[in-house]
Amino acid sequence: MDLKSGYPFWAVKNGLMCEFPQLKADTSCDVVVVGAGITGSLIADELGKNGLDVVVVEQRDVAWGSSAASTALLQYEIDTHMVELAKMYGEFHALQAYQACADAIIDLRALAEELGDVDFAMQESLYYASKRGHKSVLREEYELRVKHGFDAQWLDAKELKERFGIKAPCAILTKLAARVDPYRMASKLLLRLAERGGRVFDRTVIDTIDPSENGVTLRTPAGLQIQAQHVVIAAGYASQNWLKKSVAKNRSSYAFITDPIDESDLGLLASTMAWESARPYLYMRTTGDGRLLVGGDDDDMDIPARRDARVQSKAKGLCKKVQKLLPDLEIQPAFSWGGTFAETEDGLPFFGAHPQYGPRVQFAMAYGGNGISYSMIGAGLLRAHIEGRSHPLTELFGFARTG
Repeated sequence: MDLKSGYPFWAVKNGLMCEFPQLKADTSCDVVVVGAGITGSLIADELGKNGLDVVVVEQRDVAWGSSAASTALLQYEIDTHMVELAKMYGEFHALQAYQACADAIIDLRALAEELGDVDFAMQESLYYASKRGHKSVLREEYELRVKHGFDAQWLDAKELKERFGIKAPCAILTKLAARVDPYRMASKLLLRLAERGGRVFDRTVIDTIDPSENGVTLRTPAGLQIQAQHVVIAAGYASQNWLKKSVAKNRSSYAFITDPIDESDLGLLASTMAWESARPYLYMRTTGDGRLLVGGDDDDMDIPARRDARVQSKAKGLCKKVQKLLPDLEIQPAFSWGGTFAETEDGLPFFGAHPQYGPRVQFAMAYGGNGISYSMIGAGLLRAHIEGRSHPLTELFGFARTG
């Protein structure tokens, strides 16, 4: 599955950070993680450092799929408002989802500090109204967050313009957010796993997964076998290929990144990511070397060749939107790209066993705008499942909620 187009910045910046052998012989382990992107690497790290014998298999070079194209905004704010989640599942569960994402950012910070050199930094998040009609929606969302103790500030149009140079009706300024280089973090997690005795195989395709009462057998097209007690399918947006019925819709998103910009020109946006209330939404954040990363203009295109053809025009369109929003800031795309992502109907991920396979096959579908935060949550959730323990998010983040 071709998951990206153009020149994703992380791939250009880092090059191929590591390579692992192909699977050449039958093997066995406690858990096989299928997929070596940021989701698979976070899960494999969590399982490996807690005493499980882990094998990771990836069909391409590690972290070279959608993780290399991710724009990696780490937020507790889900694409679906807390107000809307409360209408769907009740206020308790809406709070549960948002709080889990907030906790995930703190956990990711601790993990980034362990790894070092993954361009991690805490930021603030500015969520601004795209038009006047969205003001009441944002106000209701702000009040529910404050009610439940989230550190947020309401900015009216005047404050927003004075502090950030953005002309919009209002905004919510959130104190808890972060950024990271997802390709670098995934690569360093897998290198650490291998150093600790885990095994990683890239350029290895899994053809069949056969669960039984006592374990799971995975086979490659060449007939090689991996025997495991459990399997985690963390193959990103290709994970749906293992299900008879899709649980999310694949779409395409686009992004560009500038050359470094002087911090004085960026102002508070140097340490604040910004995104809007329109859907699909424009968003932007900075990197450690002062570049402005801009993304959005999502569409329903899921044909790689057509997505490829749209990258340059999408980058120009995104650039015009930023220049309209920030007329005093001169920007020019240095690298631009597009990538596949998936959206669930409610904006929540799927972690856990699916009825099609039974309890020994776990899925890790960190779909939506909070993919990395969701993956951090999913690492602990799936570890609990594999160890036979309960987890408070099993129901909300499981397939049962689809009915």
